[in-house]
Parts: sequence; structure tokens; C-alpha cells
Amino acid sequence: MPDIKINCDLGEGLDNEALLMPYISSCSIACGGHAGSRDIMERVVELALEHRVHTGAHPSYPDRENFGRRSVEMEDGALIRSIREQLLFLSDILEEKGAALHHIKAHGALYNDMAEDTQKAAVFLEAIAPFTEQAVLYAPFGSEVAKMAEEKGTGVVYEAFADRNYTDRLTLVPRTRKDAVITDKEKIREHVVRMLEEHRVRTAAGRYIPIKADTFCLHGDNSNAVEILEYLALTS
Repeated sequence: MPDIKINCDLGEGLDNEALLMPYISSCSIACGGHAGSRDIMERVVELALEHRVHTGAHPSYPDRENFGRRSVEMEDGALIRSIREQLLFLSDILEEKGAALHHIKAHGALYNDMAEDTQKAAVFLEAIAPFTEQAVLYAPFGSEVAKMAEEKGTGVVYEAFADRNYTDRLTLVPRTRKDAVITDKEKIREHVVRMLEEHRVRTAAGRYIPIKADTFCLHGDNSNAVEILEYLALTS
């Protein structure tokens, strides 16, 4: 079986980055929108350099109160400014530490919104345009933002979720549902291997839908994230 490339969203206040870093190939670092601070970002970047993990930015709606998990109505210009401020915040730290910005991945509601909303996708791509000469975009297969990015010539890496169930529309099952998150390590491995080798995903409704994935996100706040990562490393 090909190597499973795992990424994690880090710098979100859980302080478990040192435990996760040995098992992942890339990380997306919260840069102030939904979580994160200079001290936290500096520490995560240093850990990533130590473990030779690619560093990426994880911008979101500026909504720390709701952890970026609710859609926020904003004027396009205001959203563009917020995203760029977040990217510049992390980019300055990366430059200070001698690290490179490898990728950009939206967080939470922004990630979900621009997957289906062409206007949100266009705004996000405009916001990140100054950074895409060096960084690729992590985005879900079949999403509006991935399609638009490819048309613009922006590098896209297809991301799927190792520990989340999917709907028949290839969107994530809402976290309000009990079956949204997968915690069993064997079920996660089966989920990932099917997407990686068979290029399809079994949805929560039991259908098999085509999908492509180059990297798999495992959420750092999964209750047994370290155990899952160790298991995937041993069985891949």
C-alpha cells in the first residue's frame, strides 16, 4: 500500500503538537482567526522544523468565540484583509525561523463554505493570491474552490478527512450529528485505505462515491489522535 500522508491542524490550544509531529508529513497552523498566538505559532513552527514536517497556514473567519465553526457574513474586502493578515502573521514567523510556507488550508466554516459557494471560493482565492507562487492549496476533491484554483493555475493538493464521515455530496457530516467523527482506529484505516487505493468513499448513507485524496487530515482534537497515528504508521 502507498504511504499514507497525514496532516494535522495544529496550534489550536491543545498543546499536543509534540506528540503528533513524529507521525505526520504536514501541519496547518492556526494563525489568529479562530485560534493561535505568536508564542504558539513559534513553538509549532520550531517543532515542525525539528521533525521535517511541512508547515502550512490555517486561516479562518475571524471568529475565535465560535472557533471558526460558524459561517460569518462579511464584506468581501473585509474577509480578504482578514485572511491576508492571518497569512502574513504566520509568514513573518516562518521567515524568522527559516521555514517555508508549504500550503494554505482554510479552517472550519470557511473551508466548508468555499467548497460549495463559488463567491466565497473566488474571494478566498483572491485573498491568498500573493502567496500561491510558493504555496499550494489544500482543498477537497470536487469542491468549487479546487476547480477554480486549477483553472487559475494554482497548485492544488486534494485533501480528505481520515476521521470524518462524508455525505453523498462529498461534504463532511455536520458535527451536530453523532456519526460525524470516526474514533475507532481500525475503521479510520479502512476509511483511508478505501479512499487511497479504490478512489472512493463510503458515505454515512452507505453509498460509494468517487473521491481523490493526496493527503489525509486527522484532527488533533480527536480523543485518541496519537493512538490512531501510531496505528496508521505501524500498518501502512
